[in-house]
Amino acid sequence: MFFSFFTELRAAKIPVSLREYLTLMEVMQRRAAGYSTEEFYYVSRAALVKDERHLDRFDRVFGKCFDGIETFTEPKADIPEEWLRKLAERFLTEEEKKLVAALGGWEKLTETLRRRLAEQKARHQGGGKWIGTAGTSPFGAHGYNPEGVRIGQEQGRNRSAVKVWGRRDFRNLDDTVELGTRNIKLALRRLRQFAREGAPEELDLDGTVQGTARNAGWLDLRLVAERHNTVKLLLFLDVGGSMEDHVRICEELFSAARSEFKRLVHFYFHNCVYDGVWRDSRRRHVEQIPIPELIRTYDKSYKLVLVGDASMSPYEIEKEGGSVERWNDEPGEVWLRRLFDAYPHAAWLNPVPEKYWGHTASIGMIRRIAEDRMFPLTLAGLDRAMRCLKRRN
Repeated sequence: MFFSFFTELRAAKIPVSLREYLTLMEVMQRRAAGYSTEEFYYVSRAALVKDERHLDRFDRVFGKCFDGIETFTEPKADIPEEWLRKLAERFLTEEEKKLVAALGGWEKLTETLRRRLAEQKARHQGGGKWIGTAGTSPFGAHGYNPEGVRIGQEQGRNRSAVKVWGRRDFRNLDDTVELGTRNIKLALRRLRQFAREGAPEELDLDGTVQGTARNAGWLDLRLVAERHNTVKLLLFLDVGGSMEDHVRICEELFSAARSEFKRLVHFYFHNCVYDGVWRDSRRRHVEQIPIPELIRTYDKSYKLVLVGDASMSPYEIEKEGGSVERWNDEPGEVWLRRLFDAYPHAAWLNPVPEKYWGHTASIGMIRRIAEDRMFPLTLAGLDRAMRCLKRRN
């Protein structure tokens, strides 16, 4: 199998030598890749590909040779404690879910929660009324309801909660992630604008030659300022909740942006932007930057890019107090429009595949607020977003 992979690479005009193939075999003998197809992909690519121009051809050959091969797991595997702990969770069929009706709106939901808190005196499990677990009540954990308040549950399952009771800790994105592909950087480079700024420190070869010639052969050394990318970028990143599914691609984007744009300022938010954002998720409850202050600090010469799945309860966008974690005096839509008004060069990148956008009401709402400047977080989508930002110069 491995030798046929080697010959297929040679047939695809990838300059792979026998010495490199033997190196790969030595690495495999030492079990560097274990039983994982993904690990073998990265190990073989590192050993066999010397030029990034051949990465695309390598991927096609790898897919042809190893398509359908299953990754073996270790024979001794412990059942995760989380699986055992959640045996009480209730899983409903699609027919049963259709029988569970929403309470009838944001105001009625919050009023009903106040009454339940006043009336309930003991723990409850199952059922469809009290605050408890494994039921169809709108209030509690590990159950199902199309509109509910999640209380005492670490992670969302159905992602239909309109409020989460309890403090959650989010983590910052890693901007040092080693990219699996360089194509993200190439897509971002479409937005670059170069200018020479600062002290003259770089040799101007053409000017030096011309000046020396005009000076009868006496050296006339000319210097110019170094060329810099002058684009200024504000990057807003959604973290926590459903965005945990997209951490890897967001970290790759963040890492690429940090290397391509020297004038990059980033902030975090959760689900929808409200009156404040933060730089450090570990201190987000005590150190937030108010949006009005941010707008005063960074003028409209900055380009704004928001990254998020836009998947939330519609109340978080259109209602006061709709934030899933706290009370907000003004709806999220108001704050989003203020941002888009302050930064006319703006785009929203969504890691959810574009074909699924029509299934989530909140995605459509944010697309309208962004004036249809939402793009999928793919290479093609990045290219379209960068073209859009450049057109609006």
